[in-house]
Amino acid sequence: MNSTNKLSDARLRSLKPGASIRKLSDGGGLQFWMMPSGSRLWRLAYRFGGKQKLMALGDYPAVTLSDARKRRDKARRLISEGIDPIEVRKAAKREAASVKLTFSDIAAEYLQKVEREGRSEATLVKLRWYVALASKKLGRLPLNQISPAIVLSALRPVEGRGNYETAQRMRSTISRIFRYAVATARAESDPAQPLQGALTTPKVTHRAAILNPIEFGGMLRAIDDYQGQPSTRIALKLMSYLFPRPGELRLARWSEFDLDAAIWTIPAERAKMRREHRKPLPAQAVRLLLELQDMTGFGALAFPATTSVKRSMSENTLNAALRRLGYTKDEVTAHGFRATASTLLNESTRWSRDAIERELGHIEGNDVRRAYARGEHLDERRAMIQWWADHCDTLRDGGEVVPFDRKSR
Repeated sequence: MNSTNKLSDARLRSLKPGASIRKLSDGGGLQFWMMPSGSRLWRLAYRFGGKQKLMALGDYPAVTLSDARKRRDKARRLISEGIDPIEVRKAAKREAASVKLTFSDIAAEYLQKVEREGRSEATLVKLRWYVALASKKLGRLPLNQISPAIVLSALRPVEGRGNYETAQRMRSTISRIFRYAVATARAESDPAQPLQGALTTPKVTHRAAILNPIEFGGMLRAIDDYQGQPSTRIALKLMSYLFPRPGELRLARWSEFDLDAAIWTIPAERAKMRREHRKPLPAQAVRLLLELQDMTGFGALAFPATTSVKRSMSENTLNAALRRLGYTKDEVTAHGFRATASTLLNESTRWSRDAIERELGHIEGNDVRRAYARGEHLDERRAMIQWWADHCDTLRDGGEVVPFDRKSR
């Protein structure tokens, strides 16, 4: 490569390709490459941040010698200001791409990311629904044209129908999608973030549950007499003995149960707190699972749908069964078994708060306390869950309910 002579158009036009790349210099790092294929390319060689770099400036003669020199000089000015011209070009390309990138495009990417992270199907279904709601207004809009006012205009119709919680969750979903776009350099900011206080805050309503021991015993007798699907009756009984989250039970796989060791291991990807959760099984639950195994043990799912062994029981099945038993949604829900167990176990004063919370699959909210409460309390929980199952049977059979002896442990 000749590093001293300046190039001319006449010289460039006269060059012929050879067996290897021929490189000519015009000074200041500007290079002309004659390729064996006959292509003629402009390149800029420079150092930035202690590294040697090479930047493409276009093809000759589409980019003339004069144009190439102008591009070289512009790049050199950026370098003198501490700016890498290649990064400037990349940013310009991203900006150009973002003009075409729509909300639906980036939302689809975000959903694929969440799927790869192994989120539960229930979570994915809800996310897809919120994205579909948002896309009615935002879907075709380029990301860089979506302002807080436009996001608010997508949320107001949902809020106007009184669906306050849906509107809040929809805003949160839009915000997460934009934060993903910011993290992947396709957006500058999150237009949903400033709207946190703009929407009506939904009134918090706790899931209905029966907290009176005598009334709970009555419901357990009703479950015993349930005339629907036998697997649904078993699911309701297991909810009373084990009080898991309903989704954890209906999506349970036989591989999770070790009936010899009397333990149910809920995998991290299905546990709400994204940590593996081991639940000891009382003798009553083991017997129920053995009974269920005769019905569904030929498949992977413990509670398959009635129409297909490859799909799980519907998330509405347990609540529908409770309605069939005569209980309204204001009286009890499938999730309410957890509140019943939590309330009555705490009132018994027989068991530590840590054991009860761990059995419920909760994580300690206090950082300091959580650091010292890492154990599973499995021995205490084994005793507690057997006591609870026996207590449920006593209530079901109409046994006398006496005040707990708060002095006995």
